[in-house]
Amino acid sequence: MSETNCIFCKIIEGEIPSKTLFENDEFKVIFDISPASKGHVIILPKYHAANIFELPEEVTSKAFILAKKVATVLKEVLDCDGVNILQNNGEAAGQTVFHLHIHVIPRYKDDNMGLTWKQGEADPEVLDEIIIKAKQYF
Repeated sequence: MSETNCIFCKIIEGEIPSKTLFENDEFKVIFDISPASKGHVIILPKYHAANIFELPEEVTSKAFILAKKVATVLKEVLDCDGVNILQNNGEAAGQTVFHLHIHVIPRYKDDNMGLTWKQGEADPEVLDEIIIKAKQYF
């Protein structure tokens, strides 16, 4: 399933060239053209879904199993010190391409790359309210 104006669908279909680390019937793993670090790759499900809310559960499960495998391979091949696995959903979360994708970013000591936020303080009453509202969905 592909969308005609989706850049990742075009990459999957071979209409736009990419350096591919791995590919099977369900996924394509490509090197990011604007990498955050050496070895930064993007996992692309071949099933077009804008975000995690639209992706079938079986594809979601396989995607994160693949993310673990890719992270393990990159850690071995690159001898990196750590790995970030990132997946954004929605513009407010930093998503810029609306085809679900997972970034696997090798990290190195002193790489000057940050992933931080201003730490707040959890309000127990607010947490209790969220728990009560969310319970019906589990």
